[in-house]
Amino acid sequence: MEKYYTTGQFAKMASVTLRTIRYYDKIGLLKPSHILDNGYRQYCNKDLITLQKILALKELGFSLEEIYPLIIDNDKDSFKESLKLQTSLINQKMNHLNNLKATIKSTEKILEHDQISWEKIIELINLTNNDESIIQQYFNSQNLSTRIYLHDHFSINKESWFEWLYHQIDFSHVYQLLEIGCGNGKLWENNTYNLRNREIFLSDISEGMLEDTRKKLGNDYNYIVLDAQNIPFKNHFFDTVIANHVLFYLQDLNLGLLEISRVLRDYGIFYCTTYGKNHMKEITEIVHNFDSRIQLSNNNLVEHFGLENGKTLLRPYFKQIELKRYDDYLIVDDAKALMNYIMSCHGNQKEYLGYRLKEFQAYLEKIIDENNGIKITKDCGLFICRK
Repeated sequence: MEKYYTTGQFAKMASVTLRTIRYYDKIGLLKPSHILDNGYRQYCNKDLITLQKILALKELGFSLEEIYPLIIDNDKDSFKESLKLQTSLINQKMNHLNNLKATIKSTEKILEHDQISWEKIIELINLTNNDESIIQQYFNSQNLSTRIYLHDHFSINKESWFEWLYHQIDFSHVYQLLEIGCGNGKLWENNTYNLRNREIFLSDISEGMLEDTRKKLGNDYNYIVLDAQNIPFKNHFFDTVIANHVLFYLQDLNLGLLEISRVLRDYGIFYCTTYGKNHMKEITEIVHNFDSRIQLSNNNLVEHFGLENGKTLLRPYFKQIELKRYDDYLIVDDAKALMNYIMSCHGNQKEYLGYRLKEFQAYLEKIIDENNGIKITKDCGLFICRK
């Protein structure tokens, strides 16, 4: 028989204040398992799992808004996954703090000789500010994996997006290749070409993402942190450049295209992908029907660079432009996977869905049950540009 505790008993067991438990209840972060007719709250042992996750993630630097999606389940398996995540982040923080400590020590030694090393001060500033990036790098990697998971598991086309894109690349003319925004290196996971005598540079703006890719793919590739708007290579260095779902994120698209054109040789090929205006439109409709305030993207990416306007935007920089479309759609029958995808988007959904996640999951399950799954349009393609 399940044992229940009053709010006071529960708070005392967990060594937190009564005020904290009531606040988490109020904002929907930790709701009681049972409410009596007189309104009294009761908590059970499983609620301790949820509370441990909240307190640990908060201590590691997560905001309450970021914690919501990570605590929706409180079973044994989800608890084990949470402990793995906590251990990984603690190890990263310990490495960070050890580096910070070593830099402080070396700076102290320099000051013993009445010298000020501005380089050391800059290093200290960078290390001090780097703590928050550990959490951000986790979200960058996790969000990308979540989005890829939905496409990998629910696409109708048996040839995945990354397989299709890989097969469009003409490797017979590849000797120096740059991928801009390689993310987790998914494009190269099943590489079948001999990389001998080829230089493949994988780049990303996120150092943490790039380090994860290096661990996964090994040292057959070159890895470099760079911004597409400032590519640190000489003119005409590459015969091939790839930008997979990257260009619509650039603040200055023209500057990015100018840089790509600059480092690309004459007759070199630029492969760039994007979405059309109908891409995943059903997800937007579903979310708006639940709460019209939600925007899944802070910017309209396809207006910045999409299938509809891509040729016009690329034409000043390339002589030949060919558009190839990828034929596919999704049939999603897993509410949790769809909810995770939605929560990984770059909009304001966490603000409005965070405390209502269980309600939102039930809403998705109802739609799936009524329609035997949700059909979702995929509208994406590839521009092959020759200089």
